[in-house]
Amino acid sequence: MTISSDHLLPTSQKSEAPSSLRRMLRAIYRDRLAMLGILIVLVTLIVAFSASWLAPYDPIEVNFSEKLLPPSPAHLLGTDENGRDILSRCMYGIRISLEVAVVVLSVAVTLGIVLGGLAGFVGGRVDDVLMRVTEIFLAFPALVLALAISAALRPSLNNAMLAVAIVWWPWYARLVRAQTLSIKQLPYVEAARALGSGEISIFVRHILPNCIAPVLVMASLDVGFTILMTASLSFVGLGAQSPTPELGAMIGRGRIYMLDQWWVPTFPGLVIFIMILGVNLMGDSVRDLLDPRFYRPPR
Repeated sequence: MTISSDHLLPTSQKSEAPSSLRRMLRAIYRDRLAMLGILIVLVTLIVAFSASWLAPYDPIEVNFSEKLLPPSPAHLLGTDENGRDILSRCMYGIRISLEVAVVVLSVAVTLGIVLGGLAGFVGGRVDDVLMRVTEIFLAFPALVLALAISAALRPSLNNAMLAVAIVWWPWYARLVRAQTLSIKQLPYVEAARALGSGEISIFVRHILPNCIAPVLVMASLDVGFTILMTASLSFVGLGAQSPTPELGAMIGRGRIYMLDQWWVPTFPGLVIFIMILGVNLMGDSVRDLLDPRFYRPPR
């Protein structure tokens, strides 16, 4: 007869993980702002993935006979200076903004983990050189440095994403380095080294997993900032170019119509506001759940 290893564990250990998960889900359910953020993010994802089916018009098709029409049943959010449906362009703009956030944060987090982990784990001259490089990037305001990099490159959405990723990775490098420095001194790391584990194995198996939670917290809070910064670059003409339905570019081209045709820049701006509100509210809930300094279980 085979005895499962689960029967050898104390009852408290067997129920600890499910009970912790239930407490987290209960905490999210009781937090109205967290639920609002999750709802906004879910709607945003549905619109982004279904824009091709939900959008009533082609977002880049020009129709000068219907230019600058106010909101109506035919065009719920009106039309722009080229007769393009603003609702359709906003739907595709949501998709582009989410793609921007995923690409930028993927590059920034990857660079931050590699360089920050290398600096903290190896130490010495490697740490000194990498941290001086990060300090050079951090010495400039993020938006100003992103503007400079985008201006040096050809204005496009891809170059704008590259500029924002270059600006953003030092923050993750500093975070991962700090986590690595504190974790590598712990007894279980020394025990793994004493048992003959290689340095790479120690970092990948014992140090890196314990750096993931704070990185996820930071990334969840940075989604809104990356969307806003890329939209800012497009607003000044250094990001997405016409006819790409990017929200920041739509506001930039429509700002001259603010007084008479207010709907042209207003609705893309509201979409950006709602998206950032949703991801920030959800990011706050992720921080509360993953960071024990902030998490308070429901009573």
